[in-house]
Amino acid sequence: MGQAFEPGSRTKRWFGSNIISLEVRPLNLFRSLVCGLLLVAASFLAAQQPATTASRPQAEAAPAAHGRLVLVLPFENHSGRADLNWIGEAFPEMLNRRLGAAGFLPISRNDRMYALDRLGLPTNFQPSRASTIRIAQTLDADYVIFGFFTTSGNSLNATAQVLDVTGLKLGNPVNVQMDMTRLLDVLNTLAWLTARQLDPKYAVAQQTFLNADSDLGVAAFENYVRGLTEDSIGERIRHLREAVRLAPRFYPAQLALGKTYFYNQNFDLAATTLGNLPKDDPNALEADFYRGLAFFYTGKYLEAEDAFAFDTTRLPLPEVVNNQGVAAARRGRDGTGLFQQAVAADPKDADYHFNLAIALKRKGDVAGAVREIDQATKLRPQDADIAGFANSLHSQQQNPALAAQKTDLPLERIKRSYNEASFRQAAFEMEQMQSMRLAALPPEQRADALVKGGTQFLNRGLLLEAEREFQAAIEADPASASAAHVGLAEVRERTNDADAARQEALKSLQLKPNVAAHLVLARMDVQAHQLAPAANEISEALKIEPNNPNARVMKMALEQKGQQVP
Repeated sequence: MGQAFEPGSRTKRWFGSNIISLEVRPLNLFRSLVCGLLLVAASFLAAQQPATTASRPQAEAAPAAHGRLVLVLPFENHSGRADLNWIGEAFPEMLNRRLGAAGFLPISRNDRMYALDRLGLPTNFQPSRASTIRIAQTLDADYVIFGFFTTSGNSLNATAQVLDVTGLKLGNPVNVQMDMTRLLDVLNTLAWLTARQLDPKYAVAQQTFLNADSDLGVAAFENYVRGLTEDSIGERIRHLREAVRLAPRFYPAQLALGKTYFYNQNFDLAATTLGNLPKDDPNALEADFYRGLAFFYTGKYLEAEDAFAFDTTRLPLPEVVNNQGVAAARRGRDGTGLFQQAVAADPKDADYHFNLAIALKRKGDVAGAVREIDQATKLRPQDADIAGFANSLHSQQQNPALAAQKTDLPLERIKRSYNEASFRQAAFEMEQMQSMRLAALPPEQRADALVKGGTQFLNRGLLLEAEREFQAAIEADPASASAAHVGLAEVRERTNDADAARQEALKSLQLKPNVAAHLVLARMDVQAHQLAPAANEISEALKIEPNNPNARVMKMALEQKGQQVP
């Protein structure tokens, strides 16, 4: 399994006489791009400030924002039942999903396991308060969430606490108790309560949390968690296949199953399974990285190149750019530009320089190839293949006749490890950059952009993210928030909160007549078997937009039930 953290210089903490160092691989090219854009945005904001605040007193400088990197530890099993040990791992799995949707950056299970290994701790280690702080500091976490659960008959009682690592402050305990059959409601409620404690301004409703992954059952989730934690790869596959069978649209299980096939060298099955994830799923980038490798190892270089290209067009991290170049080279295409991009992104990686040297030699640029292979040799002097190619290139540089001879070149090196932490951090930084860009817009434009983002999330079924955008739009410009209230009405409709959906639709109509709000009200009336009020809503919608297809379909449906639409 790929390591999410590597030894390096990013984080250094002293514990006794030993220095422990972990590194999230630098994002380099992408992060430089992000930082550059952030600086540009900051400059733009500074330039705009006098025009927008000239008539106001100078405000005091705002305090630095608290970080949002969160470590969720497995909850301790205080029930006395060993058969429920898997539930302890269920807490970080679900809380990570929900907190990620809430705008935090959760530390994944792989990252946590690697940190424990680096600290010489067993994977089932139950940390003390001091050990918890130590693990959090090793991972640079800003917050740690930990807790325990007990049972009483068929009841499950879970308690969580939030530790602010920066201020070394422990939040008040959060407790949830429900019937064991409502395990997912326990997890989602606890996630909502902790999100509110982490960010008191977080406005997404509890009901939205409860209805996220609405088609996921306890049995499917149990098999998913067991599929992540079993020691035997055969057992992992068995549980994950069952999770996929029970909940085919729970895509984390598809990803985990595809990766497990990959590690077991079932590359065809891996490629097929990973291909089941929609391209707009949050896990699609990771899926396509391993899908690209699976194609590569079975000689399907065109498919591999396409899979890697899908990632590079979204997050051009060096390992993926490199792999796209390797796949292209296997097809006889020139990968020089891609290898140059990888080198620029991470100039301390010898493999990227090695690959670029091969590409330049293939093009006849011996001097350029020598430059790159010399850099690779400095970075990894004990690498026999690099040393051998370096000797060959130096000989060709000294004797042009040798350079003109046609000789076999080494094979380019592909990166096998998906740097999950870098991908997630890059995506998080993109979101922060987008937030800064939106902050520079006038309120009405900012609200409009947020509504568009919320609608995209809603169309993908990501209700938490959608509601967060709609709530932000209302906060940005309450006077022009008609569309945002409609969006919230549709979220409430999907979470089966009819009263709240109706309230949001009415708020929308108070601000501006619109078809979407009337359609929400009509659907609520039909659901309540109130056909006459539904017909009136459809009539109002058609007055605004006579040819609206959704309104016309509802009109036909009502008339088929014998209800005339005025």
